[in-house]
Amino acid sequence: MAEQSTKPILQKPPGYRDPSMPGQPVKPPIRKPVLPPSFRPKKTKRNYCRCCCCICCIVFLILILVVIIIAGLIYLVYSPRLPVFHMQSFRIPQLNVTDKPDGEYLNAQTVARVEVKNPSGRMVWNFKDASFEISANNGDVSLGSDTIPAFSLKESEVKSLRVETSVRGTLLKDGQGKDLKGKLRSKELVPTVKVDTEAGVVLDGFKIGMVKIDVECSNVSMKGLENGQMPQCTITVLKWVKIE
Repeated sequence: MAEQSTKPILQKPPGYRDPSMPGQPVKPPIRKPVLPPSFRPKKTKRNYCRCCCCICCIVFLILILVVIIIAGLIYLVYSPRLPVFHMQSFRIPQLNVTDKPDGEYLNAQTVARVEVKNPSGRMVWNFKDASFEISANNGDVSLGSDTIPAFSLKESEVKSLRVETSVRGTLLKDGQGKDLKGKLRSKELVPTVKVDTEAGVVLDGFKIGMVKIDVECSNVSMKGLENGQMPQCTITVLKWVKIE
């Protein structure tokens, strides 16, 4: 008997077509199922807008830090201080109240002196044209306005500014004329002086830009001014920093 072959029988691969059988059908290859769009993995895209915002924020914070460091160095080296305003004197050379059928009318003249001092010894203050407004009775009665031309204050310099105002035919409320005359006779009238200007500094010849400054001098009567009282005026820088 012939010896039986021990070689394994090879299996036909899927889709095999026997060339001796031309009519044999061929099975199509198995295709992967098509997933709906909701199940398809989305490609991640880089958010360049977010990166740009982060970079801008970091740069902005660095600039703020640099400004703070520079301001600190300037303060340590120059010890900058705001100018100081005082009301020196106040007079009313003329005050007439005329009664008319439709009310009381005021004619008045005032003369005030405001002292401005530069307390810093290493910087110069430059002021633009300063607008002065004078009133009485907590601002209820206007006594006129005046403008002082631009001026400068050198290191530790003091200047006295003369302000003259007048009003003609200003209509008063009921009883204000009598009240003004009585307070003027007793010198209990309390004037209010408001100053609207801009100021900048010069450090070793280098000019720093102008900032808005509002000054208000009040809370002292004419009698107190004659007795030598000179309370410091209130200064407001950029409408939000108030210094008494």
